[in-house]
Amino acid sequence: MKIRFLGFILLINSFIATSQVQKLENYKNFDRELVTFGVQLGVNKNNYTLIPDKDAFSKYGYTSIENITQPGAQVGMLISLKLGTPIARLRLIPTFSFQERVINYYTHPKDVGGKEGFNQERINASNLDFPLLLQLRTLRHGNFTAFCLFGGQYTIDLQSVQDKTQNLIDPFIKVKKKDWMAQVGGGVEFFAEYFKCGLELKYSQGFNNVLIQDHSVVSSPIKSLMNNSWILSITFEGGK
Repeated sequence: MKIRFLGFILLINSFIATSQVQKLENYKNFDRELVTFGVQLGVNKNNYTLIPDKDAFSKYGYTSIENITQPGAQVGMLISLKLGTPIARLRLIPTFSFQERVINYYTHPKDVGGKEGFNQERINASNLDFPLLLQLRTLRHGNFTAFCLFGGQYTIDLQSVQDKTQNLIDPFIKVKKKDWMAQVGGGVEFFAEYFKCGLELKYSQGFNNVLIQDHSVVSSPIKSLMNNSWILSITFEGGK
């Protein structure tokens, strides 16, 4: 009986000790910081929401027009402001991103071999992005939290060919230099001893038609192009 009682006491002590270890929180001062700073590294997948012209197939001889999603990369600086409570923060993340989008124009099947021919247009961009996001997170569970994000983004394409003269021999797609986008996402955070690390996934959708309709053979079959992107990023953040 005494052995069982002693075993029970040891079990309780072990549970209490484990609970105390689990309650130890790293970087407790983070939630007291009004402003924090960090760096964000990420990869992206970019595409267009493409709406073809109603006469794209009958008038221009195409069987289909499609987007091909392309990968890219980005790096940004994070500035985060606490909104009175640790569970709400306003985040500004000036970001430099490399993006590419591809549009394939498929024509009628060729006579030789029965293969379908196509023309491909590649649109490259080097963007300066300014996402302003509201972050709402859970209370800390030990050294972990989860959060959601929503807000907007202003984008400037530093590689834009908006004002470039169209090449009639080798025409190209012209898109607008600036765009506004909505952005939503979520993720998880881990608190280390001196910094916070976050992993997040976001989706961006453009509001505006960025196509510049100059009636070239590559732009005429398209009615509208709107930017969209998936972004997977890791953030390292800390205070003073």
